[in-house]
Amino acid sequence: MILRTIVSWGWSPILITAVAVIGYLYDWPIEAVAPALGVILVIGLAVVVAGAGEREWERSSLRLKELAGYFNRRFAGDSSLSIFTIIETVFNVDNPKLWDWARACDMSRRIFNTWCGSFISRVESDVRTRRLPVYLRTYLNELWLINNHYYEFVEQFYEVAEKVEIPQETVDQYNRFVMEYNAFVQSFQESISELKKIARTEIEPPSVKLAKELSGVKSVPATHEEEKKPSPTTEHKGYYL
Repeated sequence: MILRTIVSWGWSPILITAVAVIGYLYDWPIEAVAPALGVILVIGLAVVVAGAGEREWERSSLRLKELAGYFNRRFAGDSSLSIFTIIETVFNVDNPKLWDWARACDMSRRIFNTWCGSFISRVESDVRTRRLPVYLRTYLNELWLINNHYYEFVEQFYEVAEKVEIPQETVDQYNRFVMEYNAFVQSFQESISELKKIARTEIEPPSVKLAKELSGVKSVPATHEEEKKPSPTTEHKGYYL
């Protein structure tokens, strides 16, 4: 392992030294040795620069994979911090219009989770085949789109919570979500900034927005009257206005 590292990183200085020593022992003219040493040095520097760029791509790819996996694990599926799980709690509020909006969100949740699952599967497959750096920009754009669509539901819930009394448990659950989601957003913004240094991307860090925390919101205790709670699987669609 050590020998391979030395050869990988230091083959140019080793070769230059060897040529210089051989030239000295055999009294080669400096006019013949100097150009050869210069060519070896230039090639060595080019290889080092190319290797550094490749490692930067691999590092960015790994970080993107980690961010995508974290998002899927913490904010999608059946996670308690999923915005869709939080939206589902509003069925405890006696407000039929609010139920219509929550039902529509539940339908969107299934589509969104399928999208996230497919995305993670493709990323992990390309990691195993070492093709992730090739599609790095593509996956960055897709994760950005996934997050933007997700943020729309976060923003909708925030607007609803400002207008309608919701259970205190839901408020607390949402604020816990905001803390963790905003930490993810900051990491995502940093990754975009770093990637812009090595690749052309039109995505700007501020386009990944922070969620707003609820404060001073009137809340009501959750009701446990199951006969009033509608089923989220009802096909009726609607949006809360």
